Amino acid sequence: MSGDASDNPNRHSRVVHIVRGEPSEEELAALVAVLATPADTAAAEPPAPRGAWADPAHRLRTPVHPGPTAWRNSALPQAGRPQT
Repeated sequence: MSGDASDNPNRHSRVVHIVRGEPSEEELAALVAVLATPADTAAAEPPAPRGAWADPAHRLRTPVHPGPTAWRNSALPQAGRPQT
């Protein structure tokens, strides 16, 4: 099993790749701190459960399924519609 990744414990995957320029050690440390912060806070705190009153689904209508007399009811006068 030569050439296996488990053979070389010093082999690391590249997390940050500098494309241009030569950043100082302090700049790299600041960059790593900024990149690592959101991952720590997101894993530490689960999102708070949302109350049912804030659920936008209550604003949605259920689908209308016409019944056997739907064609007859469509000809009847509707409330709020002027009759001609």
